[in-house]
Amino acid sequence: MIRLCAEGTRAEFEGRKEDARELYRQAWAICKDDYDACVAAHYVARFQDTPEEAMSWNREALVRARRVDDERVRSFYPSLYVNLGRSHELLGNREEAEHFYRLAAELGLEHRPDV
Repeated sequence: MIRLCAEGTRAEFEGRKEDARELYRQAWAICKDDYDACVAAHYVARFQDTPEEAMSWNREALVRARRVDDERVRSFYPSLYVNLGRSHELLGNREEAEHFYRLAAELGLEHRPDV
């Protein structure tokens, strides 16, 4: 699963968006536990067609991280919170967006809106 996500990231940075989407989908399909699901959902969320779908996957990533609740996911929380904040922002939920941006900031990741 991690290898597929790494390959997906490489494809994404090379501009091969559809390849990245497929690799992340494959990673999700082979998840064996909540840790795998947390990581894969985080990446799958990046390639959804609607803000609602992205929100659903971002929520799934956070739910799975909370189920793991150990050192493997602790450093992942800031990114999960920023992504949830962005999903809320895109859906017009400004208060919820700010809540998640604050959580990320408390863990050291300041959200910087697109300029």
